[in-house]
Amino acid sequence: MLRLEARAEPSRAMAWLSPLVALALTAVIAAALFTWLGKDPVAGLRIYLVEPLNGPRAVSEVALKATPLVLCALGLAVCFRSNVWNIGAEGQFLLGAIAGGGVALWLHGQGVTGARGVYAPLVLAGGVLGGAAWAALTAVLRDRFNANEILVSLMLVYVAQQLLNYLVFGPWKDPKGFNFPQTPTFDASTWLPALVTGYRAHVGVVVALVLVLAFWVFMFRSWRGYQLQVGGLAPAAARYAGFSSRAALWTALLLSGAMAGLAGAMEVAGPLRQLTPHVSTGYGFTAIIVAFVGRLHPVGIVFSGVLLSMMLIGGELGQSRLGLPNALSGVFQGLLLFLLLACDTLIQYRVRWAGAVRRSA
Repeated sequence: MLRLEARAEPSRAMAWLSPLVALALTAVIAAALFTWLGKDPVAGLRIYLVEPLNGPRAVSEVALKATPLVLCALGLAVCFRSNVWNIGAEGQFLLGAIAGGGVALWLHGQGVTGARGVYAPLVLAGGVLGGAAWAALTAVLRDRFNANEILVSLMLVYVAQQLLNYLVFGPWKDPKGFNFPQTPTFDASTWLPALVTGYRAHVGVVVALVLVLAFWVFMFRSWRGYQLQVGGLAPAAARYAGFSSRAALWTALLLSGAMAGLAGAMEVAGPLRQLTPHVSTGYGFTAIIVAFVGRLHPVGIVFSGVLLSMMLIGGELGQSRLGLPNALSGVFQGLLLFLLLACDTLIQYRVRWAGAVRRSA
């Protein structure tokens, strides 16, 4: 029988290189899957790893998809480092989109107009408050009733989706939209300005990069961030030091919800410019993988966000160009996370034969 034995000194270099090892193993398995499906493995890998960066327009699309992933993952990294398991970033993303979209629709209904993007900060602020308020529901139930935050945050995702469906099929439905479940297009004064004319990437990319720096300072150079990390790594030591577990819970969940809500508001004020039932393509769930592949570190999250956005775009390209199932993108994301966890396990532990241990004893 096999058993895991803790290593005396795990390799720090391998701890940082393991995401690259996991990515390489994922590419090998992907090539085998392409061959099994009767497709050219080189062409398949090119679709996923090269084509998404082939030209300025392609890079713009990668940045557009990476922005909500990075924002959601930043908040999740704070939660996971604090030992708060928020799995509901998808629902907080949707509530941010609803709240931000509601602000845009209210401004439109009031006849408010202006230069393009002048009221976009109000939409983003609405998204931040909406996402934080949705995360606060999980915090209240965990704090007051000791409810499991994993289940609560996950179930609230489906409540958020049904709320969005109710609004776009009901009171917010565009009367001139040919019966499609969508809101009227927001006024241009609430749109996020594009970074470069003619491309879809917007100023939210810059906002996300600024927040990466802010979260790095908060997590690794602030007293409050230190308290959160100690509480996650050693709850007993945190209690002995007088750190409040309740404050850590509320701080982590509100920050995470605010970031997911900001991402949702950026999505409706950026590329969509209206609310539909399909505001999110699973950004909140994919961000969990982004956070772990990025080592729960803000800088690592940027690189993993770009990688996962390339996988999402590669899935769309593979479907249209090679006839590959779009579900392959999800398969590769799951493989990447599974292989990363396997690499991490082997960095911390070595595999030993239990029989050999007994004989040596």
